[in-house]
Amino acid sequence: MQIIHTLDPLRRAIEQLRTSGPVALVPTMGALHEGHLTLVREARKHAQSVVVSIFVNPLQFGAGEDLDAYPRQLERDAGLLVAEGVDVLWAPTVEAMYPAGFASNVSVAGVSEGLCGAARPGHFDGVATVVGKLFNQVLPDVALFGQKDWQQLAVIRRMARDLDLTRPAADRIMGVETVREADGLALSSRNAYLSPQQRAAAVALPDAMRAAIARIESGAPVPAALAKLETDILAGGFHTVDYAQLREAADLGLLDARADKPMRLLVAARIGTTRLIDNMAVAPTNN
Repeated sequence: MQIIHTLDPLRRAIEQLRTSGPVALVPTMGALHEGHLTLVREARKHAQSVVVSIFVNPLQFGAGEDLDAYPRQLERDAGLLVAEGVDVLWAPTVEAMYPAGFASNVSVAGVSEGLCGAARPGHFDGVATVVGKLFNQVLPDVALFGQKDWQQLAVIRRMARDLDLTRPAADRIMGVETVREADGLALSSRNAYLSPQQRAAAVALPDAMRAAIARIESGAPVPAALAKLETDILAGGFHTVDYAQLREAADLGLLDARADKPMRLLVAARIGTTRLIDNMAVAPTNN
């Protein structure tokens, strides 16, 4: 596996990889876990070569967020990627990604608003900007993201459609099902911030979400089901619920009743100083 930190060697490496067939990109911020490695394995099914990027993107962290505390463990992560047969690890420095004088910004309206966009102003501008740069740097035939951050996935797909990207095209931006611990908690690098007591309590989030989905699919009014969901999350040990909403899966339109189209239940809640997000599918009325 090649480990590359600057753009010119990356371009030469990608040019060489492309002679063998399609190239897949798995963008990450490092601190890799089984969820990331699942993306890598899925990427191998769709491309001859796999590039993984590791870059802790300062543009997507707001004031008071955990940029400085975010785990950086490149040597460990590289070892995991070698074991998975990754071809290139693209690990740019901040200076390589945002050279002196950098002044551009990618902003995606609509799908970036509300949910985490409301709680983290500017976050999705940072996501769209860095992912747009990664797409231009690697020119992947396919890119893979976890479904755990459903809003992020929607933002990136919308950006690809709106900007007429071809590498990757919007329909080649794949969402891979969320990987979970045995008790149902979604894998996340931020789970490492939880104390043992908080980690034990955190399972209340997916448990309450599954119960809410069962109520909605059984015909309960959505507002009542969401109110009960918030009550259950707080009773389970969380301190606040940032949001608990039912949305259209594709464009994230807000729903106050079950619909005849794919839907997602999206939740963000805080336990201690850690903010956890999750989402799950809700079956449409015609299912």
